[in-house]
Amino acid sequence: MITLISGTNRPASNSRAVVNMYADLLNTHSITYQILDLADLPADFTTSALYDNVGKNEAFNKLSSMIASSDKFVFVVPEYNSSFPGVLKAFIDGLAYPNTFRDKKGALIGLSSGMQGSGLSLSHLTDILNYLGMHIMAMKPKFAHIENNFDGTKLTNELYQELLEQHVEQFIKF
Repeated sequence: MITLISGTNRPASNSRAVVNMYADLLNTHSITYQILDLADLPADFTTSALYDNVGKNEAFNKLSSMIASSDKFVFVVPEYNSSFPGVLKAFIDGLAYPNTFRDKKGALIGLSSGMQGSGLSLSHLTDILNYLGMHIMAMKPKFAHIENNFDGTKLTNELYQELLEQHVEQFIKF
């Protein structure tokens, strides 16, 4: 199973819109997937689902089980303050350790309002996922100035669209 992860809890985010485009491309290849949107996390999950409360929050458990049942992941991650959103790190920290991601495969796509295209955020996330034993695909598209290259439903930058399509092709083979 492939899980597409929208890496922010911001409602109606650009990350989720890119996840939807990725899902559409997987559909053209008849690939099975599921979408995990961090906007579906319970607002209080850091106090009701982590540490001494592991297993006690059904909404968090439902999302966590999506991770446990997958062997491949695509993280679509916005850049927040030169890194990735803290809610993604808190979610990862709440998953079963140490084997949740061990020997599984992952791919990353970065979005940013700035010109760096979230390179630092993808680097930070790659380090964490590598530490957890995940194998990360080398191609990591970085969509800089996303507001100028995306209309809310499709990428208006031809290069970005080509990169997204190439990413899907490579990830299927990965």
